[in-house]
Amino acid sequence: MSSSRRLRYTRRALIASLAPAGLFQLVKAQPGSQAGAVNRNSAPSQLRITDMRSVLIASNYDYPVIRIDTNQGVYGLGEVRDAGREGTALVLKPHLVGKNPLGIEPILDSIRNFAGQQRLGGGYSAVDMALHDIAGKVYGVPCWRLVGSKYRDSIRIYCDTDQSKDPKIFAERLRKRREQGFTYFKMDLGTSLVAGRPGAVNNRGTATEKGLDYLCEYVQAVRDQIGWEAPLAADHFGPLTVNDSIRYARAFEKYDLAWAEDMIQVGHLGPGGDAPKNWQAYRELTEATTTPIATGESLFGLEEGFKALIDNRAIDIIHPDPLTSGAIRETKRIADYAAMHGIQTAIHFAGSPVGCLASVHMAATLKEMLAMENHAVDIPWWDDLVSGVSKPIVNRGYIAVPDAPGLGLELNEAVIKQHIRKGGYFEPTPQYDDFILDRFRRGGPYPHLDENGKLVTSM
Repeated sequence: MSSSRRLRYTRRALIASLAPAGLFQLVKAQPGSQAGAVNRNSAPSQLRITDMRSVLIASNYDYPVIRIDTNQGVYGLGEVRDAGREGTALVLKPHLVGKNPLGIEPILDSIRNFAGQQRLGGGYSAVDMALHDIAGKVYGVPCWRLVGSKYRDSIRIYCDTDQSKDPKIFAERLRKRREQGFTYFKMDLGTSLVAGRPGAVNNRGTATEKGLDYLCEYVQAVRDQIGWEAPLAADHFGPLTVNDSIRYARAFEKYDLAWAEDMIQVGHLGPGGDAPKNWQAYRELTEATTTPIATGESLFGLEEGFKALIDNRAIDIIHPDPLTSGAIRETKRIADYAAMHGIQTAIHFAGSPVGCLASVHMAATLKEMLAMENHAVDIPWWDDLVSGVSKPIVNRGYIAVPDAPGLGLELNEAVIKQHIRKGGYFEPTPQYDDFILDRFRRGGPYPHLDENGKLVTSM
């Protein structure tokens, strides 16, 4: 063997030994599975998006799940924010069809201007999840590996708990959560709990000092049941102004809450809806109390939503919902920026297992992660919506981080069909094809697959 041939051989052997097994192997599509041998008839560079469809699952909050299809049989799943509408994602179809889904950041950049606060962040977020799901399947790695390294193998969960006007019953419900294995707790502490008591609520609909004493009875009862060492957060206080929020937060200081959530409601578009424009109010609240203050479940994006709050230290804890804030890549960006400023992250979540596991992948890569919410622990069929993941998904207060390619799950078609709100199971979406036709009318023909399954986007 000549020296030049020997050198080429050595280089090839070295590259092969360093490449992670299967990292650049395209998964061959098989019925009911995305795993299998290498598909030697195609390559990642030739992968193209061909369609986007949706299914609306009826639940405590409806779950709009979307699917992005490709010309090579690999598809990705995503989810629009709970109680949102699938159309916020489907309207982005013309900006996706014909593109290589592995170009995640360029695609997300191209649709960022169509995202907004509250449920308007849901379309962008759903697309982010689906693109990461596709890329993970193509490269044979879990979604978390596409954005970083794991800091934890499981995610600590807290869950919603129905309130009761009887403090003892309310506390008993939290105690049962502890028996289920939960170690992080949150209670709704609405002013409505004491509205029927004489002298408890003023003419603005907020608690008087007497009413605050009554509300504190609920917190005390819960503390007596779950202990003082357990993290306990509170939410849903009602339509509070800045001054009202300060009064409430100070009344709760002696109970060492993990945080008080979305307190300032007057002048806001829902929980934290216009907080970026009103960060001064949140900073005034945060500086006036030792109770940690959290907000952010309705905010999208770092620059658009969270940066002003973080830069001005207006809150103690950011509380994004990944199905609004930007899903995997953008929410990690937000949380990492917050960590640089000494601000921790808690995750709001109330969707299906699709959005849940996408959020878990993201949360696994965060340095400063407190806990993640789940609104479905009392829904008996919630776990059955998907397969391929450890069951129960929420196990003794934790969710295991998947290591399978992509999101690491498949949909259970039979179960989902039992819970469809309207329409069918990923039916065609021709109503959005008109937008694609308009887009390509000036630059070329409508994108389509030829008889060989190849995407055609130009003459």
